[in-house]
Amino acid sequence: MNYLVVLVPVAILLGLVGLAAFMWSLRAGQYEDLDGAAERILLDEEDKP
Repeated sequence: MNYLVVLVPVAILLGLVGLAAFMWSLRAGQYEDLDGAAERILLDEEDKP
C-alpha cells in the first residue's frame, strides 16, 4: 500500500501537466483551422519546377 502514496500524486501531477499542455495549445490557436491542412494537400500548386 505504500506505493499508492507515491503513485497517486504522480498520476495527478501527470494529469495536470497534460491539462496544462492542452490549455496552452488551445490558447496558441492549434485548433483554429482543422480543415485547412486537409484541403491544402489536395490542391495542386503550379509553382513547382
